[in-house]
Parts: sequence; structure tokens; C-alpha cells
Amino acid sequence: MLPWKRLLRPLAALALTAAVAFVPAATAEAAAPSTGWNDYSCKPSAAHPRPVVLVHGTFANAVDNWLAFAPYLEDRGYCVFSLDYGQLSGVPLFYGLGPIDQSAQQLSVFVDKVLAATGAAKVDIVGHSQGGMMPRYYLKFLGGAAKVNALVGIAPDNHGTTLDGLTNLLPYFPGAQDLLSAATPGLADQIAGSAFLAKLNAGGDTVAGVHYTVIATKYDEVVTPYRSQFLSGSDVHNVLLQDLCGVDLSEHVMIGLSDRIAFHEAANALDPAHATATTCASAFS
Repeated sequence: MLPWKRLLRPLAALALTAAVAFVPAATAEAAAPSTGWNDYSCKPSAAHPRPVVLVHGTFANAVDNWLAFAPYLEDRGYCVFSLDYGQLSGVPLFYGLGPIDQSAQQLSVFVDKVLAATGAAKVDIVGHSQGGMMPRYYLKFLGGAAKVNALVGIAPDNHGTTLDGLTNLLPYFPGAQDLLSAATPGLADQIAGSAFLAKLNAGGDTVAGVHYTVIATKYDEVVTPYRSQFLSGSDVHNVLLQDLCGVDLSEHVMIGLSDRIAFHEAANALDPAHATATTCASAFS
């Protein structure tokens, strides 16, 4: 008998992710401030000399994933930019579904655009979910390490996910894996053990010259097991959200969309020289 409870939990998580993506995206034009982020006239300050590129997660887009975090950074004096990537033909609003190596190419083009507009030598990247993992391909294979100072991953699926065991059922359904790969290659690439992830992580998780931070929550129900998010390397800072605030209950979606404790720790990673302790009180900072 199929373990229905194990099936329903990750499916519910995917539905929640899609729902959160859809509602803000439907009003994206109204929600995005006309003088807010993606302002190509913004010039980085001496205090924050690198623009920040925000990379959304699967099923999200350049606006909905960052309605809280982009203004958070702007209020602190950063030039902030975000992109859409991984679009599938005929699928509006829901992005991050295309082949991840091609999405990394889109990120490469976007970073060059931001650097040209701002005059900065490097950017910092903050990504949620797939958006925290996909830039590693850019860094490792597309020359991104020379253009990126720091990568901050919020709930990134760095070593793939079993979706709480759901993907372990795929071999029992002939053709399911092929269908997933053909219809949504960006999802197939994120399954633990995929060819994409084998290539990404071969020879080590990191590349020299880039500072890596991973912020995870033990309540993550999408990227499982949650410790698979953590990286190994000489310049890596792995953080469990509950070690900063034991009563923080954020799961996969909310840690990226609205958790100001996670935001505070991400801001620390962007400006470590002026970092302050991240605690439960950071929710009000």
C-alpha cells in the first residue's frame, strides 16, 4: 500500500509554493514599486559597493519571491536587482522550471547587465530554494566566480531533494521519471541523484574566491533532508535558523518570503564587517 501521508505532505508543500507564487505574481505590476529594485540608475555606495542579485525559487518569479526581502535590502542602502529565469513556453508566471544549466546561462547574462549598469566589479547573489543552488553552476562552469563575491542560499537544494521521500516512489511508476524530465526539466534536475546534481557537485561543492552562506530551517518540507542543503568547503558558513531563534517555525516557503530573522542573517553575510548577532529579536529589526 502506498504511504499516502508521505505523499500528501510534499504535494501539499508544492501546492502551497505555487499558491504563494501565483497570488503576488498576478498583481506583480502593481506590487513592484516604480522606483524600487531593478533600478538601473542605482549606483552602489561606498558602504555597499556591490549590487545584490536576487534569484527566485521554483514556481516563483522576480517579483513575488522578493516582495519583502528586496525592500529590506533597499532600506539598508543596497542596489537590488532580480531576474526571471527558467521559463517554459506557454507557462506564464511560474518560472524556474526549465533546464537548470540553461537557467544559469540566463543568470550569467543578467549579472553582466547589472555590472555594466552599476559599474561595480562584482555582485553578491542571494537565492531562495533552486535560486540558492542554480548560481553554483554559474560560478563553477560559466565564469561566474570572477564576478561574484558572495552567494547566500536560503533553503537551497544544493544536493537535491527527496521531497520527503516522494521521489523514492518514481521507480515504481514506469515512465514517471521520463515524463517529469520532459515536462519540467528544472524539477527533474533537482531530484537527489540527478545527472545535473552529480555534475554540479563533482570535485567539491565550492569554487575558490567566493564566500558561501547557507541558511536552512529544520522544518523544511520541500528540500529534504534539510541538512542536504549545507555545503562543504573552506569558505562556507552553514546556518540552521533554529540555532539563531529556537521558536522560529518557518518552513521552506516562509523562510524565503517573509522571515526577517533569515533576512538579518543574509544581510550579515552581505556585510560581514558590520554584522550583528541574529536572534529572535531580529524579527523586529
